[in-house]
Amino acid sequence: MNIRINTPEGTRDRLFSECLERRQVQDALVELFRRRGCTEVITPEVEYYDLFVQSGNPIPQEAMLKIIDRSGRIMVMRPDCTAPIARVAATKLKHLPLPQRLYYQQTVFRDHLAHGGGSREIAQCGVEMIGAVGEKADLEMVAMAVDALRCCGLEQFHIELGHAGFYRTLAGRMHMGPEELERLRAAIEGKNFALLNDLLEPYRGEAAYAALRRLPYLFGGVEVLDEAQALAGRCGSLDHLRRLYTELWAAGYGDCVRFDLGLVHQLDYYTGLVFRGYAAGAGAPVLSGGRYDGLMEQFGRKAEAIGFAVDVDAVGACLTVEAPKLKTVVHYGPGLLSRALAAVDESPAGSCELSPCRTLDSTLNLAREKGAQQVLVLEAEGERWLTV
Repeated sequence: MNIRINTPEGTRDRLFSECLERRQVQDALVELFRRRGCTEVITPEVEYYDLFVQSGNPIPQEAMLKIIDRSGRIMVMRPDCTAPIARVAATKLKHLPLPQRLYYQQTVFRDHLAHGGGSREIAQCGVEMIGAVGEKADLEMVAMAVDALRCCGLEQFHIELGHAGFYRTLAGRMHMGPEELERLRAAIEGKNFALLNDLLEPYRGEAAYAALRRLPYLFGGVEVLDEAQALAGRCGSLDHLRRLYTELWAAGYGDCVRFDLGLVHQLDYYTGLVFRGYAAGAGAPVLSGGRYDGLMEQFGRKAEAIGFAVDVDAVGACLTVEAPKLKTVVHYGPGLLSRALAAVDESPAGSCELSPCRTLDSTLNLAREKGAQQVLVLEAEGERWLTV
C-alpha cells in the first residue's frame, strides 16, 4: 500500500536556498541586535492560554493553536513573542535595572487558515525595549527597524509611522458609542471607504467628521502631517511624529520613513507610536511594531515598552540567495582522512565534499552525477586533479 504523507495544513518543508535565505536574515539581524546592546531571551514554544488572555493580546483566540495538558488546562503554541517576554521581564528580570533591551529569534504559531490562508509557522526576529519612554526610545526603535531591513540586504523598503493617539483624539470628539467606534476603527484599518462613509454620515456636523473621513487617505510623506493638522488642529501625537521625523531626517533615515495615520490596528494594545515595514516584492508588511506601555503592568511590573518583530521568511523571499554549487569531489586513500577533511574545510562552504566511493572510477561517476567540475585525488605520494 502506498501511503502519502504530507505536512499539516499551513506548514511546509523549506529546502536549500530557502534555508540559506532564512539563516542569512537571522544572522544579519542577530548581529545588529547584539551591536545595539540587546541580549537574547528564549521563551517556551508552549504557553498557558491564560497568559495571552491576561495580557490583552490582540491575537484572536480562534487564531491560536491550542493543546490540552494532562490536568485539563488549555495551552497554546506560542502565538506571539512580546507577551512571554513581558512575563520574563516582569518576573525573572525584575531586579535588573531598566531599560532592558531584549531580542529573540523564535517561531510563532498562528492558525491563519480560518482567516484566508497563510502559514501557521512564522519565523520572527525581534527586539523589545523594556522600561524606556519618550522620544529617544521611539527614535532608537525606528532607526533600528530601518537598519534591520537594510542589514538583511533589502534595497527597496520603507517604514510607515502612525500613532494610536491620533485616532483616539479624533474618536474622543465624536458622540459615538463603543460599538460604533470599533466598527469605525475596523473600516479605517481595512480602508473600507463605503462603510466608513455610511458610519460617519449621521455625524456630518461633528468636530472630527472631516478628519475621520479623510483618515484612510492620510499616508505618504511628511506633507501628510500638515494635512492632518489642517483637518484636526494641533495634536500631541502629530507633534510627536513631526519631531521624530526631524531627528530621523537629520540622522540620514528620512528617505526610508513615511507616514500612515490610518494605522489604527490593535488600539487596545498599542498606546503610542506604531509602525510597519514594507519591502518591494512582499505583498504584506515584513516588519511590525509599536509602543505598548500598558502590557508590563498586567504581569505585576509597571514599565513602558516598545518593540518590533521582523518576519524572517517574508524578508528572505525578497532576496536572491542561491545555494552554493558543488565544484570539487575529494577522493582519498587509506590513512588520508585528515588531509581530505582539510581540503574540504579550506574550500568555500558547499563547494567541496568527500567521496564515499572505494574506487576512483566510482568517484568520477559520482562527480558527474552531481555536476562537479573536478576531482581531487589524494594519495600517499601526493595529490592530483582530474577534470570531470
